[in-house]
Amino acid sequence: MIHVEKLTKNFGDLCAVDHISFDIPKGQIVGLLGPNGAGKTTTLRMLTGFLRPSSGTIRVKDLSIDEHSLEIRKLLGYLPESAPLYHDMLVYDYLQYVADIREVEKKNRLSRVREMADLCGIREVMHKPVSELSKGYKQRVGLAHAMMKDPEILVFDEPTSGLDPNQIIEIREIIRKIGKEKTVILSTHILSEAEATCDRVVIIHQGKIAADGTMESLKESASGESSIHLALREADFNSVQEALGSLRGITRISPEEGDGGILRVKLSCRAGEDLRPQVYQRIKESQWVLIEFYQETQSLEDIFQKLTLEN
Repeated sequence: MIHVEKLTKNFGDLCAVDHISFDIPKGQIVGLLGPNGAGKTTTLRMLTGFLRPSSGTIRVKDLSIDEHSLEIRKLLGYLPESAPLYHDMLVYDYLQYVADIREVEKKNRLSRVREMADLCGIREVMHKPVSELSKGYKQRVGLAHAMMKDPEILVFDEPTSGLDPNQIIEIREIIRKIGKEKTVILSTHILSEAEATCDRVVIIHQGKIAADGTMESLKESASGESSIHLALREADFNSVQEALGSLRGITRISPEEGDGGILRVKLSCRAGEDLRPQVYQRIKESQWVLIEFYQETQSLEDIFQKLTLEN
């Protein structure tokens, strides 16, 4: 669907985007995640044809953006960080206007406006001036604008910026619903937002791609190993070492602070190994009393800090 190769953008001596490459298939929600100034917005502006690259290739549905910019823009719905709305218009009139300029067939305009109002949850404000809406509702109107022409690809720049927690959840649910049928690219510096919304995350740092993958693959590659934590009764550390240390994939067994006759241990496991079934079987065989058993996974925040603070 989207192919980006060695994409670069220079502003004088500043290299804002530095030879980045990635592919996005149809039907995937991809998050461009990075700190402020990482190059996310610049990348989106090049993908949407609003900014010309210094070098590199962008192809959308096998169309080159250099040669077919207008055709590609017709395939896209774009919502910049600040939705470009006409504040003196009623929401209904504004969406009718958008349907007109987006060349929605006249006979279908009313039904399309109503469909977008339902999808974005703005029916109750359709006859209010845009200027009277909360930021959350303005963002919903912006989403309706971006989707009016039923584009195949949707591009959102910081779609939840400045919203309160409830509004963030509502916008996230709309994006997840859209992502079942469309290709969605969004930028964000909010870690929890990327983790909750995206199928895949591309982490950008200083204009370069620092990591690219699903949440599971990023956690695995960043951690190098996973950990299983146990709390046991009627067990001692030496017997635990003897029973569990022979399991293939366990690299280290470490004692942790326990209390009240409870033995707590941490099992370090090689990346990609899920040893929970084998560990549980050994616990049963050893007739220890299992109090607690969980596998520790890295959060996106841990990965993000590891990749963006090391430089």
